Amino acid sequence: MDWQAVWLSIKLALSTTLILIPLGILIARWLAWGRFRYRAFVEGLVMLPLVLPPTVLGFYLLAAFSQQGVLGHWFERWTGGSLAFSFTGLLIASLVFNLPFAVQPVHRAFEAISHEVREAAWCCGMAPWSSFRRVELPLARNGILGASLLTFAHTLGEFGVVLMVGGNIPGETRTLSIAIFDRVEAFDERGAAIMSLSMLVFSLLIVASVYALVGRAPARRD
Repeated sequence: MDWQAVWLSIKLALSTTLILIPLGILIARWLAWGRFRYRAFVEGLVMLPLVLPPTVLGFYLLAAFSQQGVLGHWFERWTGGSLAFSFTGLLIASLVFNLPFAVQPVHRAFEAISHEVREAAWCCGMAPWSSFRRVELPLARNGILGASLLTFAHTLGEFGVVLMVGGNIPGETRTLSIAIFDRVEAFDERGAAIMSLSMLVFSLLIVASVYALVGRAPARRD
């Protein structure tokens, strides 16, 4: 077991989840309750990383993170570092390709909340922020928890974007999925099997937990 890769994967997954879930909650609520033009386009843009081939997404991110790219040039100018083939760049890429997993479950959870519930909170004198914090968030907690689990698990298992943007630098960008690929290339079948089995068991537990949460989610009553 490559424990350095395991720790780096957990660090990346945890960082991605902690940053992306609050942002995902705001986007999901906006999509669930907002009324605006081009709604379908915005929803499609959010879901795009889910259907786009990882190599395509990784290519465009790598181009943006390079010294000739807008983000890469700006980052190097202000920090002196590089986004490409670094943990920081890997984290930003992780935020992009995990966006659908952070938004979609929460979006559905907010859509399941009845309009009457929100109106009743307002009639009781609650301000919009209080209604959001004390009424909407508790009712959407299963969706938020499910999004957190999916985001964490998907970050651990992502390969294509990670390899394109981060490469294979030990201690910096070599995640567990890259380490498994290395073991296969080195004909270390036992090492690859151990790490793959660990990922399989963990992923199964995550998916089962998400389905359990979805099963307990209340149906919307309009």
